[in-house]
Amino acid sequence: MQAAARRPRTNHLDLAQRILDVARQRGFEPGARLPEQQIASLCNVSRTPVRAALSLLADRGVVRWEADSGYHLAIDLTAQPAIAAELPVTEEDELAEAILRDRSARRLDQTVTAAGLMRRYNAERKTVLKALNKLTEENLLDRAPGQSWLFRRAPDDPEAQGESYEFRLLLEPAAILTPGFRLDGGRAAALRQGMEALSALPDAAFDTREFQRLDIDFHGMIAEGCANRFVADALAGHLRLRRLPGIYGGVNVFRLRQSLLEHLNILDHLESRQYEVAADLLRVHLRLSRSQRPQAASRGAPALFGMISRPE
Repeated sequence: MQAAARRPRTNHLDLAQRILDVARQRGFEPGARLPEQQIASLCNVSRTPVRAALSLLADRGVVRWEADSGYHLAIDLTAQPAIAAELPVTEEDELAEAILRDRSARRLDQTVTAAGLMRRYNAERKTVLKALNKLTEENLLDRAPGQSWLFRRAPDDPEAQGESYEFRLLLEPAAILTPGFRLDGGRAAALRQGMEALSALPDAAFDTREFQRLDIDFHGMIAEGCANRFVADALAGHLRLRRLPGIYGGVNVFRLRQSLLEHLNILDHLESRQYEVAADLLRVHLRLSRSQRPQAASRGAPALFGMISRPE
């Protein structure tokens, strides 16, 4: 790993990603101004870290600086989401990702120690502790007695995946039907553009990582729209587990494309405030994803509406 001193600060990287998320959710187009004070207000921070974060984005060509008017968005975030997400990483972020990859590949036991990780990755203690704290804050690890940490169970095997979908089937449609549900219009519009752009790509160019980002963001939007904070928190915590490597392994591109169309159909009804229909469609979507049998949705037409049934 490179020396930590050569890497950007973690808070500046996090803020850079938040700026991209805000710009995407609000539908900012190429050339849109990014006033430091406005960004600071939207991200609830001071102008100093915003300036540093925008400078990072400028180094990556995502934004550009003009002497007379400040920073402007330089790319189309909906057409180039993967490029926009390619930010440099800190040493602890890189280590955290390596830990997750090795755990997903079963190269790490369920319980790990700081000393063991230091030896395995030839990393300094402070870097290991920062990586472990990051994973703990994201609810991917639990602190155990002594200097050990315990991985939370992830939906990365058939049994756990089945339990994951049962959990989501119980809560996600209920989140839509909770009184006070609110859809973030800007975020929904940005998601629609991203999903339509990905759907338009040929199979050879289909980006599974971009699908994962859009999938998690779509379901995260539903969770955050729920007015019941306990339901919202439970869903948000579970969604963090779905960003682990390997969660989307074994699913073919046909099914992923189909999922995008299902997302768009659900989004149509959310935007029309047809929440009961959207909840029904979401149940069908989750059941199809659980079965991972694309042919189940292509028997007859229309595919989704023919399968809807309300619980008695």
